[in-house]
Amino acid sequence: MSNNLLAGKVGIISGALNEESIAWKVALKAHEEGARIVLTNAPLAMRMGEINKLAEQCNAPIIPADATSVEDLEKLFSGAQEQLGGKLDFVLHSIGMSPNIRKGKHYGELNYDWFQKTLDISALSFHKMLAVAEKQDAFNEWASVVGLSYIASQRAFLDYTDMSQAKAMLESIARSYGQRLGKLKKVRVNTVSQSPTKTTAGTGISGFDAFFEYANKMSPLGNASAEACADYCISLFSDLTRYVTMQNLMHDGGFSTTGISEEIVEAITAVTKQNV
Repeated sequence: MSNNLLAGKVGIISGALNEESIAWKVALKAHEEGARIVLTNAPLAMRMGEINKLAEQCNAPIIPADATSVEDLEKLFSGAQEQLGGKLDFVLHSIGMSPNIRKGKHYGELNYDWFQKTLDISALSFHKMLAVAEKQDAFNEWASVVGLSYIASQRAFLDYTDMSQAKAMLESIARSYGQRLGKLKKVRVNTVSQSPTKTTAGTGISGFDAFFEYANKMSPLGNASAEACADYCISLFSDLTRYVTMQNLMHDGGFSTTGISEEIVEAITAVTKQNV
């Protein structure tokens, strides 16, 4: 059900690959809530995914952009303003990729050139986006920028390897640029730390099923779905959260503040009894 929370607003949604993507769900929800959007992704990701299908559903133009390229981002932000007829009210940064994870490198054998690529794609792209937007004066007052993060930025998780550092950098950039853009133009910048979610990117991590089930058993409310994350992002794009900025917001069913759950105790007890 639509509440027209984004009626009259315009923005950019990055990172929609297919129907499993959180960015895909955010785009659909933004459209439903009355926003007009531009979709963007890297040319390679666009060839792999189904973004044209999403564009038809949302009646949205597509502007390809490699988020590591300042030149591409300049074309994206200027093109989006031209397509949408004015400055932007929101941007979703849903971009992340680790060559080390894709190649199965464990944390002790990282390829450092790939590590730098992980940081460039998954975190520095966020800074580049914001810097380009600032230089173009692309934001309306009270605009909102959201980047998608994960709790591995703060805790050690097996097999998340260099993406942990990338997410930590992403959150740090949100704080620093949130302070800057807040002072300049009352623009809000936040990150959302989402539950493990069964997206193409998420399930590509070794041991993801164990991540997912553990978090689901630990969280009092269970894992938050991609659809629920989209709802949360829409609330952050809306005028209802005008004074929320520079925050890493946990959207994880309570996982991040739960010490241990009854389900985990029962699972450990059952295994212990089997081994006696």
